[in-house]
Amino acid sequence: MAGISVAKILRTSLGPKGLDKIMVSADGDVTITNDGATILKMMDVEHQIAKLLVELSQSQDDEIGDGTTGVVVLAGALLEQAEQLLDRGIHPIRIADGFELAARHALEHLDKICESFPINQNNLEPLIETATTTLSSKIVNRCLRKFAEIAVNAVISVADLERKDVSFDLIKVEGKPGGRLEDSILVNGVIVDKNFSHPQMPNELKDVKLAILTCPFEPPKPKTKHKLDVQSVEDYRNLRKYEIEKFEEIVQRVKDAGANLVICQWGFDDEANHLLLQKELPAVRWVGGPEIELIAIATGGRIVPRFEELTPEKLGKAGIVRELSFGTTRDKMLVIEQCPNTKAVTIFIRGGNKMIVEEAKRSMHDALCVVRNLIKDNRIVYGGGAAEISCALAVSAEADKITSLEQYAFRSFADALESIPLALAENSGLSPIETVAEVKARQVKESKPQLGIDCIQKGTNGNIFVYFIFTFHVFNF
Repeated sequence: MAGISVAKILRTSLGPKGLDKIMVSADGDVTITNDGATILKMMDVEHQIAKLLVELSQSQDDEIGDGTTGVVVLAGALLEQAEQLLDRGIHPIRIADGFELAARHALEHLDKICESFPINQNNLEPLIETATTTLSSKIVNRCLRKFAEIAVNAVISVADLERKDVSFDLIKVEGKPGGRLEDSILVNGVIVDKNFSHPQMPNELKDVKLAILTCPFEPPKPKTKHKLDVQSVEDYRNLRKYEIEKFEEIVQRVKDAGANLVICQWGFDDEANHLLLQKELPAVRWVGGPEIELIAIATGGRIVPRFEELTPEKLGKAGIVRELSFGTTRDKMLVIEQCPNTKAVTIFIRGGNKMIVEEAKRSMHDALCVVRNLIKDNRIVYGGGAAEISCALAVSAEADKITSLEQYAFRSFADALESIPLALAENSGLSPIETVAEVKARQVKESKPQLGIDCIQKGTNGNIFVYFIFTFHVFNF
């Protein structure tokens, strides 16, 4: 029952007219979303079957990126149907075997009704329309076209169309509250939530050579435990002189290598910062591990762990490095553009508050995943519950040919598939049973598997296609 209850919670958030859920964490943070994986992740469930559904949604999100609500609704419907079969006295193994056979038949039917989708780098309009369909049920739907274009351009920038491969490591999604959704941009480069270490350093550099360092700006320290006795003013002065000489030596070594910008993973004190300003060597400190790796990939530089290993060949290159300031607080971020590796891109999302930005980032992730999936496998089936209804009809027809007990599992599987179009119709304000019955009759009569639920009430039943990937999970009871 716990699994069915979880599925019923998500059922109302399915489709373009689905409802958003308000989630309040233990520390009082409020999240408003209709993303199935996010809702389940924030739910505190204890029942083992309910936890399985949470893991199912998470695995769908990790593997596919979208369709997290749909798989949970389908799994919940399968559990409900299985419960009814158990009440009839059918053995759990027979139910599981029947569900597995039905899933295979449904997948075979999907292969028959799927269509090839054109992927052309010179004509991105079909991809943009698909991304638009994905985003229509999200919070960003008032900037539908803009976000769809950003998602498609980002994926196309990093995609290898020959190998049909998309590396998400090259796409970074950053967000900053304080603006409008319309202010979101795609940057062909890297955006880092840092600024130059000194306010008097120039806020724009051209023809930049970057030294990417993971060692701190400080005099070398002995590797063993040590103790330093300063017993006089002269000792202190000598120590001070030694530190200054070492700082100057380090800075000069960086300049001799040809670098005119330092990206440092660790921080450095005010004295080193002042010296860098004097030597006209701009620097950025406290740049995190993933960010520094992305900068190295984008600029073609090498991460250097010791100053002694720094050579001109290990420097990264960029056309422009500039500070981007925004908002009334004049927050600043660092933008690295015109990099040798043009495939590294950053999506910079703005929004009125943190909650909007986070939901927009989740929406963008779903759109990116859908476009990526289309490039990896360009087969599509029609949305609006059309594919599920068509599979339900096919599985139900196959059940009539089976003489064993598995026929009951087949029919139950077909009924479970119909739970998705029923939920879509219900959430859209239509009469669920009447609408689904009408679509089923038309699919059989006209032999059109692309007919689905008219969720956005445009007056047609097959005008929108979405890329749907089905993941059928068989539960052993």
